[in-house]
Amino acid sequence: MEIRPGFYDEDRFDRSKRIDILNMEMMQKANVLVVGAGALGNEVMKNLILSGVRNITIVDMDDVATSNLNRCVFFRESDVRNGMKADIVAKRASELDPDVKIVPKTIRIQELKEWDYDIVLGCLDNISARLHTNAHCVYNKIPYVDGATDGLRGKVQVVLGDVCLQCTMNRTHAKVVDQRFSCTDSQHVFVPRMAAEITTTSVIAAIQVREALKIISGREETCIINVFYYDGITGETQILRAEPDPECPNHG
Repeated sequence: MEIRPGFYDEDRFDRSKRIDILNMEMMQKANVLVVGAGALGNEVMKNLILSGVRNITIVDMDDVATSNLNRCVFFRESDVRNGMKADIVAKRASELDPDVKIVPKTIRIQELKEWDYDIVLGCLDNISARLHTNAHCVYNKIPYVDGATDGLRGKVQVVLGDVCLQCTMNRTHAKVVDQRFSCTDSQHVFVPRMAAEITTTSVIAAIQVREALKIISGREETCIINVFYYDGITGETQILRAEPDPECPNHG
């Protein structure tokens, strides 16, 4: 084999292949579902594709609002009220790699019929949709990586076994289970908008995708157990273990 200057730089994924815990072949074959095409969904899609994931379905029911533009890398001014988030993300994200296949679904996650995926990443803005996604993942034994942000703070929860997202819910969550913290969709009654900004979104999305790549590569033993918390004000992070809830309906 001839080795010439710049030889290794001709491989798009040369640097990733030098990380021994990542299995590039498995990453390129994995069938991934991303739920939510807002701020977290944009960053998660970017990271997945640039990492080498090539088969992605993205689900989102909303269109683009002006307030999305300060933290969604794939949206443009011309997209405002002029296209569905999932469709636009699929189109723009596919430009990052000509070999990627992205299937957009402009539906509520509750309308998704097929759950034939190797892993699911949640990038949602409401608890009800999170719990629906979590329940289907647990039932179908699909690893689930959930992300959430609130201003300069965020969290990632990795659901692999006995402890699921619903196990860690409390009474406060129950009170807001049907509220949507979204920018759009006039069919819903909204609570006050939540704070959001791009640096926190970027951190949480990066952690989500890194955990997903470990799982796809068969390195679950290196994953977060169970919840990762990030505080952008202090720069502190914590990983907290949780116990299974004996009353959780997902483990009955």
